[in-house]
Amino acid sequence: MRSDQAKRGPTRAPHRALLKAAGYTDWEIERPWIGLVNSYNALIPGHVHLNRLAAAAKAGIYAAGGLPLEFPVIGVCDGIAMNHLGMKFSLPSRELIADSIEIMAQGHALDGLLLLTNCDKIIPGMAMAAARLNIPSLVVSGGPMMAGRFEGRDIDLSSAFEAVGRHAAGRCSDEELREIEEACCPGCGSCAGMFTANTMNCMMEALGLALPGNGTIPAVDAARDRLAKDAGVAVMELVRAGIRPRDILTPQAFHNAVAADLALGGSTNSALHLPALAHAAGVDLPLDRFDELGRSVPHLCSMSPGGPYHIQDLHRAGGIPALMARLLAGGLARGECLTVTGRSVAENVASRKVRDDEVIRPLDRPYHAQGGLAVLKGNLAPLGSVVKQSAVAEEMLCHTGPARVFDGEEAATEAILAGRIRDGDVVVIRYEGPKGGPGMREMLTPTAALAGQGKDRTVALLTDGRFSGATRGAAVGHVSPEAASGGPIALVQEGDSITVDIPGRRLDLGISPEEWQAREAKRIPKEQAVESPFLNRYRRFVRSGVEGAVLDETPREDVCRKTPFGGKE
Repeated sequence: MRSDQAKRGPTRAPHRALLKAAGYTDWEIERPWIGLVNSYNALIPGHVHLNRLAAAAKAGIYAAGGLPLEFPVIGVCDGIAMNHLGMKFSLPSRELIADSIEIMAQGHALDGLLLLTNCDKIIPGMAMAAARLNIPSLVVSGGPMMAGRFEGRDIDLSSAFEAVGRHAAGRCSDEELREIEEACCPGCGSCAGMFTANTMNCMMEALGLALPGNGTIPAVDAARDRLAKDAGVAVMELVRAGIRPRDILTPQAFHNAVAADLALGGSTNSALHLPALAHAAGVDLPLDRFDELGRSVPHLCSMSPGGPYHIQDLHRAGGIPALMARLLAGGLARGECLTVTGRSVAENVASRKVRDDEVIRPLDRPYHAQGGLAVLKGNLAPLGSVVKQSAVAEEMLCHTGPARVFDGEEAATEAILAGRIRDGDVVVIRYEGPKGGPGMREMLTPTAALAGQGKDRTVALLTDGRFSGATRGAAVGHVSPEAASGGPIALVQEGDSITVDIPGRRLDLGISPEEWQAREAKRIPKEQAVESPFLNRYRRFVRSGVEGAVLDETPREDVCRKTPFGGKE
């Protein structure tokens, strides 16, 4: 055992003494040491119940002969952090979570990890740590929130954000806004649509890092407690069998994850987090791979925010095992991949069936012939950009309009809520990338405000930042290179013609080569000013969004600091 280096022999008497001071007996110390990483906090609704599941997981570990050693990690609630300074810290927290787990596991010679998580950046951060450490590890999530009910229909968090837009446009009363606020998030769990948290929990299952059911069993269901107990037993089996994350996280496993993501119509953030996890596992997963697979993998699940169904419906229809069985039957997934059950994907899903062909449609009757995500390139995004095409109205798949340019999210949100954005416009929000922001903020407030005003069918939005999984409409994110790194998005001026062509995979600025050259010659590099040593350190090391916004081991010097805005020059 790895833990032998901290507990075996006469020279480790002081080490054992410290463990005994924590209440552990000799026979407990002799067991494999399993780090139970508990991301409980009292702020995130997806995490407020995790102590309950931690107790269940510890019972499973203990019953299977291990010693559960619990420790915490931080977590940011993206909904609460939305549309203010706090969102700059959300994506960077992913690296901090991975680093902190690495420190704890290495500092205490742990034999294995059970990673108890649930939301947004916490999930990939934990998985990245497992891939780096490559010790037996298993992810178990806290489960999705149930959808709320309002006026006879299911609603969720995105309903509240969009109601704000309707309210600003005079289409929603104070009373209705209040009623939606009260109803949309009825209890604990990750927000009920196929937003980032639930997308990533489903990805853990599709990758094979989590047990079947991880992505869809509701947080309030007793089956979630049973899953946590089973996860505790399963991680002990991984330790005994010597199965490690990199045995599971193969190129074929990432193929399965991307295929499932495309079929689900998952969050655009998966195009950040899956490449980052692949990087940690030593696997190459370029952004173009999403687009290549998206042309052959159809969109089978019409989930909120783009469709009527929620995670509880997906669970009722058979969950990720049923979806994977359908993809395997069509030759769109790889059945040989090893999983944390100790069995292959094909073995795990052999008896699983789809129970509702509207929630998970047959391959010959998809919601869309192509997958949920598309990668756009062009003179505005030479390295690429990402859009959730499954959540775009048909009339907005091709759109040309005048640019409305904003340096930062706040200015754009103010203009949208004040009614200054007109039908046909293309809203450009820049200097919100990983370096320029810094932190690559999610922008659910402006996109939801447009949707609430009915402008998701008339207005496009593009940014070098990113979007919440709850975003719908012609919203193109991750535009790379970003403005702060000299990307062409920095050259756009008010009124310029911009074309968004999703079927053609193009994002183009309609100016002459001569005008382009003249603007480039006059461009003054800048970035948003922040008073945060952590964020300023982060911006020196972070790569572009199309590279997963992972950190370099050595800082790059292409971030310009000549003209910060939001502060003194």
